[in-house]
Amino acid sequence: MSTHVGPIDVDALRARLDKAATAATVAGVDALLITPGSDLRYLIGAGGSSFERLTCLVLPVGGAPVLVVPKLEQPGYAGVPTDELGVEVATWVDGEDPYALVKRALKGTGRLAVADMMPALHSLRLRDAIGGDQVLAGPVLRELRMRKDASEVAALRKAGAAIDRVHARVGEWLRPGRTEAEVGADIAAAIVAEGHELAEFVIVGSGPNGASPHHSLSDRVIEAGDVVVVDIGGPVAEGYNSDSTRTYVLGEPRDPDVWETYAVLQAAQQAAVDAVRPGVTCEAVDAAAREVIAEAGFGEYFVHRTGHGIGLDVHEEPYIVGGNDLPLEAGMAFSVEPGIYLPGRWGARIEDIVVATESGVESVNNRPHELVVLPA
Repeated sequence: MSTHVGPIDVDALRARLDKAATAATVAGVDALLITPGSDLRYLIGAGGSSFERLTCLVLPVGGAPVLVVPKLEQPGYAGVPTDELGVEVATWVDGEDPYALVKRALKGTGRLAVADMMPALHSLRLRDAIGGDQVLAGPVLRELRMRKDASEVAALRKAGAAIDRVHARVGEWLRPGRTEAEVGADIAAAIVAEGHELAEFVIVGSGPNGASPHHSLSDRVIEAGDVVVVDIGGPVAEGYNSDSTRTYVLGEPRDPDVWETYAVLQAAQQAAVDAVRPGVTCEAVDAAAREVIAEAGFGEYFVHRTGHGIGLDVHEEPYIVGGNDLPLEAGMAFSVEPGIYLPGRWGARIEDIVVATESGVESVNNRPHELVVLPA
């Protein structure tokens, strides 16, 4: 059982449960059915993992929430203050029907919103047992989760400072003659040592591998003159994630166009951050970065959105991408990470996590944006 219960604020969780029920009512939903994952952690402070045995928070509109959980996995939720939250716990053992327990908690059928990542193993059985219409819970809960409160922003600041400390140490490990995998292993250990629960991801893209935005690690030996993209992150104890990218070079860049091209990228990232304020749309922030890169002739080499929301998930709403006309509001947290990727040669990316404030923007990452030159 891998349930993780982080720091608990009972009042905040109680308010989230109430707001979720209200949001369900506004959405025309009769109940939320939330299986283990980030939505469950947002609502009760513990996420856990889905297995073949059903665990499900039943949140009916106008009724008391019920946590249906296998008896053998109940100890994993012992840190959840269910009594204080007004959550009834309904346990079951092998041979009993957990889907009947969910149906009983609902006290009828209706329009049900199920967790976006609920395994089909459970969603299909719930449909058969309960009937009624089923829709995704994501559109209901994202209205709450997109707007971070003060404690969530504080957790993001903590995560940002921790990953900044790791980037400050990259020069300890990144040097010619080592493989990306060797460097990545050292970085992963440092991510934990500097305050994260685990290293959620480590990208070390050297030379031509840096031109692949989601390259991870390989046995490629890093060489003098390589440009190296290092994109790293993970959750802190509160469950909130870091995600920050800096680009490094080992000595003088092998390619003569690196300095000029990187200056374009740096200007684009700054333009996007400067565009962030309440009322500005997500697509306008994306356009601010994209226009700088396109005007310099590199438009075709910026091949992804400018950013993604972040919180209990590394990627969540809001997405900073063309076509998203959602206006920013205070408390929305997301990455600003334009990149330029020259296939077969090299790539570069600069990524900070920022939070929209009442008057503008706050960055939770504060490492310099310049191309970091390390000894060759």
